[in-house]
Amino acid sequence: MRNIASGMLTLLVLGTVFHVDARAYEDNWPQFRGADSRGVSDNADLPVKWSATENVAWKTDLPGRGWSSPVVWGDRVFVTSVVNKGQSEEPKKGLYFGGDRPAPPDSVHQWMVYCLDLKSGDILWEKQVHEAKPETSIHLKSSYASETPVTDGQRLYVYFGNLGIYCFDFDGNELWQKPLQPHKTRNGWGTAASPVLHEDRLYLVNDNDEDSYLLALNAATGDEVWRTPRDEKSNWSTPFIWKNADRVEIVTPGTDQVRSYDLAGQLLWHFQGMSSITIATPFEHNGLLYISSGYVGDRKSRPIYAIKPGASGDISLKEDETSNEYIQWCQKMAGPYNPSTLVYEDRLWVLYDFGFIACFDPATGKSVFDKARIPQGRAFTTSPWAYGGRVFCLNEDGVTYVMESADELKILHKNVLAKDDMAMASPAMVGDRLLIRTSARLYCFRDKHHDQ
Repeated sequence: MRNIASGMLTLLVLGTVFHVDARAYEDNWPQFRGADSRGVSDNADLPVKWSATENVAWKTDLPGRGWSSPVVWGDRVFVTSVVNKGQSEEPKKGLYFGGDRPAPPDSVHQWMVYCLDLKSGDILWEKQVHEAKPETSIHLKSSYASETPVTDGQRLYVYFGNLGIYCFDFDGNELWQKPLQPHKTRNGWGTAASPVLHEDRLYLVNDNDEDSYLLALNAATGDEVWRTPRDEKSNWSTPFIWKNADRVEIVTPGTDQVRSYDLAGQLLWHFQGMSSITIATPFEHNGLLYISSGYVGDRKSRPIYAIKPGASGDISLKEDETSNEYIQWCQKMAGPYNPSTLVYEDRLWVLYDFGFIACFDPATGKSVFDKARIPQGRAFTTSPWAYGGRVFCLNEDGVTYVMESADELKILHKNVLAKDDMAMASPAMVGDRLLIRTSARLYCFRDKHHDQ
């Protein structure tokens, strides 16, 4: 096991800007849930069994706390964390009341960025971007490093909510930074929506209880291109860049409305009908856009939507409708709370925090199998992922339930990590390597036979 050292490589700044082929995004893991935001890989060599000691290519301890996912480009792995120089209260697992911490901690924190070698787990460089007492609070289970970075293969863009955005080259040199004004969030829970990239723009949604907005920045300089106000309160959903046959859109789920904007920040279409807290990330599959919102405290609306491209204006469903011209289908009480949904092998998988899973036809919304109990399963926050004819569901205890991709619930086996591995970050998949970040460390799993 490797502990993070303070030594850092000093390397030259990348001086040229080059075009990144679209295929390169498919061979890397550049953002939350991968290049297409779906959490799916087609690599047949990825591991299906692992533990704290089995099929471990390397594991590197990470100081502090962070629920951001790792992102990977080439042989570089990037991850963020925030180190409390005082005492951190240990989080309790699962869904519960009583996790609100409305006052910021009265201790100095360090906001950190780490770059690791994909093959060895060695630390190539580390950067501290800020050191101070936090100005805003977070939920007991959350972290000040919950937003996943994004990269285009030339630069790394790191967003720490209620602090700012920091841009680095791959050698750890800071290229620019943009401080952002902190805002209050619902119950002091903090922020979590990750930034996304499209061509030369970086896009960020900041939904809070004071001044919500969608922001576009010049990716090369950090200059603000435009800022569109949003009539929303706190949400935690990462936006989605939807490239369909008609246009490129920025899709932003929200409590009040789901909205889609053009690349100039102008509203294209919108609809009402979400739950009162929105967390899951949208994605596209076979021409349809999937959006979900499922706060467990809501009794009337926890929906999943499948949206067709080309909409304009208000496309809200009427109370007695489950479809219209642009909404292919809606399951009004099927949405998950924390995890995003997953479409894999013509099935839409829905993982629920309390340890249930259901499956739907992604084209029609019809049930494939009803909500089924995962034996001894509980506390699922991480979004499910899939490859090799299997669906993987990781809970906060560090237990991954490996399921057959089938028309009924078939659990093949469980993969169990160490006792100190609390898991809330979604994984990264690159080549034949699976990266899972826990509260204690970053694992790289790889089948042993690949080393023979």
